[in-house]
Amino acid sequence: MGRSARKPKGFRDVDGILLLDKPKGLSSNQALQKVRYLFKANKAGHTGSLDPLATGMLPICFGQATKFSAYLLDASKSYRATCQLGKTTTTGDAEGETTAETAVKVNLADVESVIKQFTGAIEQIPPMHSAVKVKGQRLYKLARNGQEVEREARSVEIYKLDLVEFEQDRLVLDVSCSKGTYIRTLAEDMGKVLGCGAYLADLRRTGVHPFWRQHCYALDELSDKSLDACLLPVKAALSDFEEYIVDEAESENLKQGRAIQVDSIAHCGLLNLVTEKGQFIGIGEASETGLILPKRLMNTAR
Repeated sequence: MGRSARKPKGFRDVDGILLLDKPKGLSSNQALQKVRYLFKANKAGHTGSLDPLATGMLPICFGQATKFSAYLLDASKSYRATCQLGKTTTTGDAEGETTAETAVKVNLADVESVIKQFTGAIEQIPPMHSAVKVKGQRLYKLARNGQEVEREARSVEIYKLDLVEFEQDRLVLDVSCSKGTYIRTLAEDMGKVLGCGAYLADLRRTGVHPFWRQHCYALDELSDKSLDACLLPVKAALSDFEEYIVDEAESENLKQGRAIQVDSIAHCGLLNLVTEKGQFIGIGEASETGLILPKRLMNTAR
C-alpha cells in the first residue's frame, strides 16, 4: 500500500476510507499526498495503484483503516478500457512511443471471438513498465534504463469482458477482473490475437470490491465539502465478513490479545467483531471449536 506516515504540525488523527476519483496526470502517490494535506491527516495510504494516465476509483485509507488495507489490495476490480487497434507502443499505453503500425482488418465477429478467448482464467506476463519486482528490482526502473528481462507468466481471472463500443480501430470494453490483472497487457494480448496489435488508449477504474456503484470524490469536489462527512467507516472495507457481537468481558480479552471461547459459532474464518453498543473493534478468526483469535484490532484507547 502506498503510504505517508510523517506527521506535520497541525495534522490530526483521522479514521475512515475516502473513495477518490483520481484525476489523469497524477500518480497514485501524488493524489494521496494532495488528499492527505486536504484532510490534514496524520496517516494515510492508497490501495491499488493507478497509472498517471488512468482515472477513477482509488480508495484512500486514513488512520486505523490502513490496518485493514490488505483486504482492498486483494480485491477484485472493474474498469472501462479503451483499446487502440493497429498500433503498439513501448509501454503498452498512450505514454509510450509507437513501435509498430498495422492495417486494421477486424470485424465484429473477430472482436466477439477474441473477447470469448480472454474471458475466464488466463495467463499474463507482467509488462516491463510495471512495479513487479524481479530479483529485487522494479521492472519499470529496468525499463527506463532500456533493459528487458524475462518475466514469469501469472494466472489472473477475467470475470466479465463486455464490448461497449467498436468503431473500426477502437474497442471500448468493460472489464471485471481479479487482483493483479494488467489491463495494458490485456489490450496488447487481444491485439496480437486480432493480428493488428493494440495499446491501451484510456483507462478508468469503475469499482473496487466491495465498493461497487459508489460515489467517488474528485479533488475539486472535496474543497467544497465537509471533509469528514465524505469518509466511509473503517468497517466498510470488510463488508464480506460476518458480524459477531462480543460482550464487555470478551471485548476486553480480545483487546489484550487473548482468544475467546464461545459456545457456538455459525461461521468459521474471519469475522467483524462488534461490541453490544455497536462499536467495531476489529476482525477475529473463528475456528470450528468456537475459539475466536484476535486478528487485527482497532486502537480504541486513542
